[in-house]
Amino acid sequence: MTRPYVLLSVAVSVDGYIDDASPDRLLLSNDADFDRVDQVRADSDAILIGAGTISADNPRLIVKSERRQAERVASGRPAHPLKVTVTASGALDPTAKFWHHGTEDHRPVVYTTDTGAATATARLGELADVVPLGAEVDFAALLDDLGDRGVKRLMVEGGSRIHTEFLSAGLADELQLAIGPTLVGQPAAPRFLNEADFPGGPTRRMRLVDVSQIGDVALLRYHPQERPQ
Repeated sequence: MTRPYVLLSVAVSVDGYIDDASPDRLLLSNDADFDRVDQVRADSDAILIGAGTISADNPRLIVKSERRQAERVASGRPAHPLKVTVTASGALDPTAKFWHHGTEDHRPVVYTTDTGAATATARLGELADVVPLGAEVDFAALLDDLGDRGVKRLMVEGGSRIHTEFLSAGLADELQLAIGPTLVGQPAAPRFLNEADFPGGPTRRMRLVDVSQIGDVALLRYHPQERPQ
């Protein structure tokens, strides 16, 4: 069994926030970077977001470019990657766009707890494949299951809790950090990461593999840890 390559993708303000405290989504990136992210999606076998992101942003989570969709189909893949979410409670809204766009070729997968599975199944019915992972969501077991499903490359788009779980468990292979030229400065706004015990502590340095400029956005690519050969 081979776990997927896990790529974390996030846009942050200069002071480390992923949104502000208003009810409207703060666009931290720019059109060119959004297009880059769409290419990363097109290159992935599956995309994962947390249930909180579904509730807050109501995303379709699809490949937006019709050309990229066509290229995926021509290569023998579905037009859109498999969609994946994580919830402890199973309290998911069946009317969210997540379940009704880009799902013609495969149902989204919901990873949840043993107790949350009954709630998720009752709410979603045939809209999703619900997978219980124990008393708590085991992210290593999640990756094992995705590997069994043939997922070789997993893109993780947040939110804060999800990114924190992957990094604190040492399960991220790559971090793509887009820094927008914005200062948020609002204590109630969500930050990129929550408090956690990260492998090696604050003195352990990730490996910087690339820095690039996309208009007024800086893109940093890190390898949090070297993957075993």
